Amino acid sequence: MAISLESLQRGKALRAPKIVIYGGPKIGKSTFAAGAPNAVFIQTEEGLDALDVTKFPMAETFDDVMGALTALATEEHQFETVVLDSLDWTEPLIWAHVAKAHSVKHIEEIGYGKGYVEALMHWRELLDALDYLRNERGMAVLIIAHDEIRKMQPPDGEPYDYAALKLHRRAADLVEEWADVIGYATLKTAVRKDDLGFKREHTRAVSLERRILHVGQNPAYVSGNRYGLKSEIPLSWDEFQAAITEATQ
Repeated sequence: MAISLESLQRGKALRAPKIVIYGGPKIGKSTFAAGAPNAVFIQTEEGLDALDVTKFPMAETFDDVMGALTALATEEHQFETVVLDSLDWTEPLIWAHVAKAHSVKHIEEIGYGKGYVEALMHWRELLDALDYLRNERGMAVLIIAHDEIRKMQPPDGEPYDYAALKLHRRAADLVEEWADVIGYATLKTAVRKDDLGFKREHTRAVSLERRILHVGQNPAYVSGNRYGLKSEIPLSWDEFQAAITEATQ
């Protein structure tokens, strides 16, 4: 294709979002995803029985996951959102896929970290398939994951803990770069101090029973977005959609 100044473009191009939402167990991540329009779930872990959602049979191999994505890419359907639930339960399927290709029982047996490098190829295959559904079929992509606590060692400060995706570091970096929105789901809490007498205090966290999706950058957790969303949104698809609409307008 010939490139000239006539090919220059300007303006916003709003496409369906690529969302990663992660957090602790039973915080409401799957319920949030169930609120997305015409959603279909690719499940790699149990936990959807209590939700009235459309879902593929439980994926037991990486080929099962890719088979579901292929079906959505090639067959006629009315689904508007694809949900992968969950990312960290998909990772062992990728590891098993790599190990099987090398005729070993576990990816660690490949040695020198080569197995994890090869796994990145399949992560890219997965993300490319999700990109196809977004770009060619107009589907929103929503990925669910769990969290883990990691240690940050700044070059000019004291180490501190932060929440991150429960994935191998290389895979997590790839997913974080790919996503339009990375949201950390938590319960809103407050810190209370109880007076125990004799100048003693007991500090405790108290739940405010509000489920929050953090989408702004914060050193306490991995999060961020490409839409200029405010840092906190109620953990509700309707609230999330309204926030994106407001930000893009």
